[in-house]
Amino acid sequence: MSIGVLQRYRELLPLNEETPLFSMGEGDTPLVRSRSIGPELGCPDLFFKLEGCNPTGSFKDRGMVVAIAKAMEENSIGVMCASTGNTSASAAAYSAYCGLAAWVLIPKGEVALGKLAQAMAYGARILLVDGNFDAALALVREFTQHNPITLVNSVNPHRIEGQKTAAFEISDLLDDAPDYLFIPVGNAGNITAYWRGFVEYHQLGHNDTLPRMMGFQAEGAAPIVRGEPVAFPQTIASAIRIGNPASWKQAERARDQSGGVIDAVTDDEILEAYRMLASREGIFGEPASAACVAGLLKMRRNGLDLAGKRVVCIITGSGLKDPDMAVSSAQANTLEVKPNLEAIEAAIMESLPSGNRATGH
Repeated sequence: MSIGVLQRYRELLPLNEETPLFSMGEGDTPLVRSRSIGPELGCPDLFFKLEGCNPTGSFKDRGMVVAIAKAMEENSIGVMCASTGNTSASAAAYSAYCGLAAWVLIPKGEVALGKLAQAMAYGARILLVDGNFDAALALVREFTQHNPITLVNSVNPHRIEGQKTAAFEISDLLDDAPDYLFIPVGNAGNITAYWRGFVEYHQLGHNDTLPRMMGFQAEGAAPIVRGEPVAFPQTIASAIRIGNPASWKQAERARDQSGGVIDAVTDDEILEAYRMLASREGIFGEPASAACVAGLLKMRRNGLDLAGKRVVCIITGSGLKDPDMAVSSAQANTLEVKPNLEAIEAAIMESLPSGNRATGH
């Protein structure tokens, strides 16, 4: 039984005697060594942190459990968020578990159906906004300032506090921080949280070193890279389709203090990495997750030397969040065959590399 984030890292989180402690099994997600991509890049110590293994399928659950616990401590009547999908799913699930009302504002037509289905199934009140994420977040911020409802987007500092625990887990498993941490950047709360976690662990003496933070936005939604907000962000990676990140300055601070980068990758590069992760590593992440792997491939092509380095890529959410993307981008061929062994054998032989084809039975 998982003890969860609140119990495991109680002394490192903003909790007190009035804070309820509970868990839906968040945290303690796998750190998987690459079997294919890493060795090809000259980096045998490449790892993937599988945050899609959290209860609602994304990293959001780490921060949400803290935000919901603090909302209950403060006797809030409910919670509210703007979301491109994952935050709404997490807020709705934890609210349902704790008996709180949840309202989520979602940009109309911009959320993957898998994520919208989660929020609906968990019983959240869903408000579709005719605008983008940034407009929805502005509305949520204004509304919660004047009502006893807790905002649970990453502008809520308790969200960042919970999300930093992933850095603790990586450090515990590796016995130190990695040399590089590659991570997608959307609203920029996660890169902020990881950096905070690594710095705190270093200050406590648990880490000897600090990683370089390597954040990646989608090219069509790259305000930090451009240095100005993007009014109409566009990318197939809906989770990072954000034009004016709430944690913009904190993300820049994480980049600058760590000696890292925040760069952009194209949708084509994201899709390439998305397919590669699934077909070569057996890891099915949502498209936004693949942005950091696309960034790793880009940096390696541009000459980044990974020899002797330990590298972690954060796979932020499950590929099941966006099943339509999986189907539309699949490269595997399907073939209809007659219901007999001869037809099946012929199809299998045709699909094998020529050197592996048998010449007889």
